[in-house]
Amino acid sequence: MRRSLLRIGAATTALATGIALAACTSDDEGADGNGSGDATSTATDSFPVSVPTTFGDIEIPEQPTRIVALGWGDADIALNLGVQPVGASDFLEFGGDGVSPWNEETYDESPEILSGGGNQDVDVEKIAALDPDLILNVKSASDQETYDQLSAIAPTISAPKGDEGYTVTRDTQVDMIATALGESAKGDEINQEVDDAIARVRDDHPEWAEKTASVVSKYGEGWAAYFEGDGRMDLLTSLGFTETGNVEKTPDTFFTQLSDENLDTADADVVVGFPIGITREELENLGPWKSLGAVKEGHAIVADDDLSQAFSLGSPDSVLWALEQMTPKLEDATS
Repeated sequence: MRRSLLRIGAATTALATGIALAACTSDDEGADGNGSGDATSTATDSFPVSVPTTFGDIEIPEQPTRIVALGWGDADIALNLGVQPVGASDFLEFGGDGVSPWNEETYDESPEILSGGGNQDVDVEKIAALDPDLILNVKSASDQETYDQLSAIAPTISAPKGDEGYTVTRDTQVDMIATALGESAKGDEINQEVDDAIARVRDDHPEWAEKTASVVSKYGEGWAAYFEGDGRMDLLTSLGFTETGNVEKTPDTFFTQLSDENLDTADADVVVGFPIGITREELENLGPWKSLGAVKEGHAIVADDDLSQAFSLGSPDSVLWALEQMTPKLEDATS
């Protein structure tokens, strides 16, 4: 798929053979100089194709050449598949072309960086000016109003039914985008390579199947605990850990807000903390955090900014990078 998979996948297990996938990216001159040029790839699927979403089955009549990627990680996945969007959101404020530091695919021509997307307040006029023939808004809120605005411009791929609140899993997100771009075989290959890397780590640590885990973040005056359906928790459960069952889940979302007083409900054999808007050191010195049993016993991990972003993005590259970083930390936390 990309050089980063080769590097990260091998480093992840320290004993596995490297991961190698082939991809290419190219483009032509963009229309009116807006964004990068028309994205071209050697699509292997026949068009038209149909993609099931929460708003029904979306038919794409021809191979798309001008893609706008709005959802969380959608642009990274398009690049992995050999397609360069003409416009993209930069949710995590990477800067430049909005490409995550774990993704070695780059643009031949810079895309138009767009606000909104998976969030509200999409810049409809700016998107329309890019003249897209496909809009990706897969890992997103996927609300009706936003969909109506976007689908009036071009066929729009939103979240699948039941995953409208940013809970689309990595493999489903890759599958949907790959299908829309006519690259379903390449998408399957990408997912398989990531799954294999995760499986190797899990198989090397069967003891993790006996451990519970939780993921919490500190933001503003409160805390949040994340559930399966969020990439942070999904990675831990894919490695064999069991989600702690002590936190009361909030329906239709991937997290629950907690106060200082009930943060202890998120205690587990292993607790992973993500500071948001504060430093790692500030989180580690907070009383509620220090009072957790996992922290007292040395079974807690506090992620730095890079690891937090990689966990949050949940793209194939970022999952592999997070896996590389987290494996030794989890080994220490469970020893």
